[in-house]
Amino acid sequence: MHITDIKIHIVKSPLDEPFAFSQGWVHTRSATLVEVRTNTGLTGWGEAFVQGLEAPEIAAAAITHAFAPLLQGENPLDTERLWFDMYNRSRDFGRKGAVMAAISGIDIALWDIAGQFYNVPIYQLLGGAFRTSLQPYATGFYRLSGQGEQDRLAEEALRHFDNGFSLMKVKLGFGVSDDIAVMKAITNALGSREVGLMVDANHAYGRQEALYLGEALSDYDLRWYEEPVVPEDIESYVALRSRLPMAIAGGENEHGLYGFRSLFAAGALDIAQPDIGSCGGFTAARHIMNLAMSFGVEVNPHVWGSAVAQAASVQWLAAIPNCHHSLYPRQPVLEYDQSSHPFRRELTTAPLEMREGHIAVPDKAGLGIDIRHDTIAKYKTNEE
Repeated sequence: MHITDIKIHIVKSPLDEPFAFSQGWVHTRSATLVEVRTNTGLTGWGEAFVQGLEAPEIAAAAITHAFAPLLQGENPLDTERLWFDMYNRSRDFGRKGAVMAAISGIDIALWDIAGQFYNVPIYQLLGGAFRTSLQPYATGFYRLSGQGEQDRLAEEALRHFDNGFSLMKVKLGFGVSDDIAVMKAITNALGSREVGLMVDANHAYGRQEALYLGEALSDYDLRWYEEPVVPEDIESYVALRSRLPMAIAGGENEHGLYGFRSLFAAGALDIAQPDIGSCGGFTAARHIMNLAMSFGVEVNPHVWGSAVAQAASVQWLAAIPNCHHSLYPRQPVLEYDQSSHPFRRELTTAPLEMREGHIAVPDKAGLGIDIRHDTIAKYKTNEE
């Protein structure tokens, strides 16, 4: 078996109602989908994760010009070798960002092919499932106008609870005083309801503001405090971790084995959050997972992509060992973004569904999804 073609599908959909996170306004949802074809008829799907304000064409260009020619004629089952071929080829101009996302999208597709070839779900190729269902948490609380939206966000929290979510992640980073007002409104609205909360500042603050906010939220029993400072400021991650009571989480903007080694060696994180669509795909995810275990760091992936990235993340989450073994260990949870995203519900024939507070891990071969080509045709913007 060998690779005959790598096709890229850039899909975009303008939002009827733009929303903001701390770094800017999102006006369009987009995705860089990767289709790897073989001479046997097996086809694998992957996704190069498009960060909130990133143009999907960047990773697409890396795939087209750097990696697709390299992989022509190669055996798609050689996932480890091909990963290092791509990484080493791009080391001088890659290692981070969209180039690593390009590698990720291809790697996910190769593992999808491998799962189909061996007729097993990807979690089986990763060593087996530690769990067959996942508890999702609602990521939301984006802004529609800016500051001063605490009443609307409190109503959103009640809506998520009514929809079956007992875990929620609140987007902060709109000014410390506004963040505190939002958290007070949300917790007051939830009252005695049993809801676990996490917060995500999307690296909006410097060390002092991040510390001040963390101290103000120290009585909220947060599951984690995500991306308090910019990803490059490892020293501030270490300082905040030493001074705040809640777990410090981050890593969605870090990449590969070597990037996470720096975070873990510095003692920067309690919870690592690689995104499978940008950290290097399943191959790098396995490297990162094993490295994290050796440092006693939990792995709980970041998930914000299309249905392809969702499916890949579910397979990986099923195969992540419990970092701290006990009779009742804390399990990783699935990020379940509640913002508008047509490539989530419409891209596959059977989108993920939450039932009784959990999502079942699919046991079909590979990623376990069937792509709707009509959806790609509807939203596709490139010619390839």
